Amino acid sequence: MSISKTEFARRRKNLMALMGPNSIAIIPSAREQVRSRDTGYPFRQDSDFYYLSGFVEPDAVLILLPGRRHGQFVIFCRERDPDMELWHGHRAGPEGVCEQYAADDAFPIGDIDDILPGLLEGRERVYYSMGRSTEFDRQIMDWVNSIRGKEASGATPPGEFTDLNHMLHELRLYKSAAELRLLRSAADITARAHCRAMKHCRPGLYEYQLEAEIQHEFASSGARFPAYPSIVGGGHNACVMHYIDNSDKLRDGDLVLIDAGCELEYYASDVTRTFPVSGRFSAEQRALYELVLKAQLAAIAEIKPGNHWNQPHDASVRVFTEGLVELGLLKGRVATLIKREAYRAFYMHRVGHWLGLDVHDVGDYRVGSEWRMLERGMVMTVEPGLYIAADNTKVPKQWRGIGIRIEDDVVVTDKGCDVISSGVPKTVDEIEALMAG
Repeated sequence: MSISKTEFARRRKNLMALMGPNSIAIIPSAREQVRSRDTGYPFRQDSDFYYLSGFVEPDAVLILLPGRRHGQFVIFCRERDPDMELWHGHRAGPEGVCEQYAADDAFPIGDIDDILPGLLEGRERVYYSMGRSTEFDRQIMDWVNSIRGKEASGATPPGEFTDLNHMLHELRLYKSAAELRLLRSAADITARAHCRAMKHCRPGLYEYQLEAEIQHEFASSGARFPAYPSIVGGGHNACVMHYIDNSDKLRDGDLVLIDAGCELEYYASDVTRTFPVSGRFSAEQRALYELVLKAQLAAIAEIKPGNHWNQPHDASVRVFTEGLVELGLLKGRVATLIKREAYRAFYMHRVGHWLGLDVHDVGDYRVGSEWRMLERGMVMTVEPGLYIAADNTKVPKQWRGIGIRIEDDVVVTDKGCDVISSGVPKTVDEIEALMAG
């Protein structure tokens, strides 16, 4: 396992230090999901559950009990079952969870109704993320109510419930050295996949055929699954933010936008490149592309400790507004246009998001009413884009149907930042040279 047992233990220790004494944290695993009839989706563990344990089986509940003399880390999980394991693979079982994942105690999930109320009783505070599973929320309240029903006999129900998300997600926001190694490896694989797609692209292929090249590179490099459904949008499809049909034929003269990233041992990458189907940019495509690239570079230059989260976005907005005025797509004074958010007709999303175990990773963007300051170990995407719909009659015809986004994964370092997805080209000359080769 790339994340060591020691690191998982350190994460639990850090969280319990924030929780304080006489409290309990309850984190359920993800559940298996039906795809169709008796076919399921590949199981993927809940990110919070994985972050604290490394345990990747369904039907489990993780409990943290700071200061408990008989063990602070408890897991309820499935029992060993030779018949089920014959069909679906090995289970750790309670004994294996203690041996392999360093749990202090582990119990069969079928015994949770008998055991968990005893762990809840008398706790001053329960940390739990309410609202993510209606069924598990109800189960929590059933356990609490079973304790309340015994108050006349001296039982003490928990004093208060506190949302676990804030504390846990603050810890997840700052990446360790091991996490950064995985994120870099995921970005390297993704860069190779984008290069492969550029090399294979030609008019007449279908979008899904480029998606297949992307997926081939992911899987052959050990990243079996994408971190999110890949976007391969040719022509006007690139103007649809989350286009995933990937079913149209690629046409000579169009651009194709690919937003794709792999997941490697639970850590995500997220990279976008836009390039000409035929290998050569037209004059209008080049003009817009170079404006997007200029905006991205300006945003990346703002990523450093001491700057706040929104400064990269503000930089991209200014570059876009100035450039759109120069191209004649916006008219007016730049400052006034920015104040009116006139750029949003072409640039309607933020410049990026946190990246980690989830592709849109956890962590607040504001602290109180102020933008969060950037700090070493944070990881984010930078993805400005311009989109001119094919039916936008407010702009001259030669600009219509062009969608361009350029996205990289960026780590905040001690003195600035590091673009970890730089293995895939993004200047016009580099892209044309790669495609010609």
